[in-house]
Amino acid sequence: MDLSGALNMLMTTQVIANDLDPQETQEWRDALDALVAAYGEDRARFMLDQLVAHTRANGIAWKPELATPYKNTIDVRDQPSFPGDIAIEEKLASLMRWNALAMVAKANAAYGELGGHIASYASAADLFEVGFNHFFQARNESTEEPHGGDLVFFQPHSAPGVYARAYLEGRLTERDLEFYRRELSARENGAQGLASYPHPYLMPDFWQFPTGSMGIGPISSIYHARFMRYLSHRELLDCSGRKVWGVFGDGEMDEPESMSALTLAAREGLDNLIWVVNCNLQRLDGP
Repeated sequence: MDLSGALNMLMTTQVIANDLDPQETQEWRDALDALVAAYGEDRARFMLDQLVAHTRANGIAWKPELATPYKNTIDVRDQPSFPGDIAIEEKLASLMRWNALAMVAKANAAYGELGGHIASYASAADLFEVGFNHFFQARNESTEEPHGGDLVFFQPHSAPGVYARAYLEGRLTERDLEFYRRELSARENGAQGLASYPHPYLMPDFWQFPTGSMGIGPISSIYHARFMRYLSHRELLDCSGRKVWGVFGDGEMDEPESMSALTLAAREGLDNLIWVVNCNLQRLDGP
């Protein structure tokens, strides 16, 4: 039995434990299954909405559960085949995790006050790699398929992983990695220092947007998406096909500025904005 089946069985067992008439309950389930089989999922959703509306109209106190099992919201049958080579991408992600860990550990072995974050990227590496390899669009000025490029806001604590990726790409050298969080010393030694967090002022040819301290990235991504929509509506700049991506952590969502502008995104219908939130349940200092 797969994990999804086990979770469904657990939920069913918990419900039956408090069920006064299990046979009637099963009849309702069977009726819903028959409705889906005969008329499809859209009809089933419509009927469920009607039942909820009828319940409210009759003053029946009912609250849906806010906590749900960890389950992919896209059914397996609706998932397209993976466009890349999973084995190769998993191998590369493992190398990047190791290099990111080694860079932070080596820096702190020499200078204990430097700090750095390991768990953030270690748990988000696959999310980053799928984004880099299959979703994030770079600027393309060719006449055949021009693209203005996506805007990407990276979780600040995952910066070591982006440096590790740049090292494998040849954009950073091993010498550069030795000066992680030591920008001033790097200049004195002819190397490129690596900023603690995404910082386009310190690394203008590397980072696109500043996202540290935590919370700056989410609110900035929302207003950038809104401004891109404004430019398109005013016909000042063609932003069609461009996306604003935010790769953040669950701890970052605790920051007030992370959530404060979500009403703007909802009100303006910013379908050019995509957030990917890595829920590793670690926050900053552990669960």
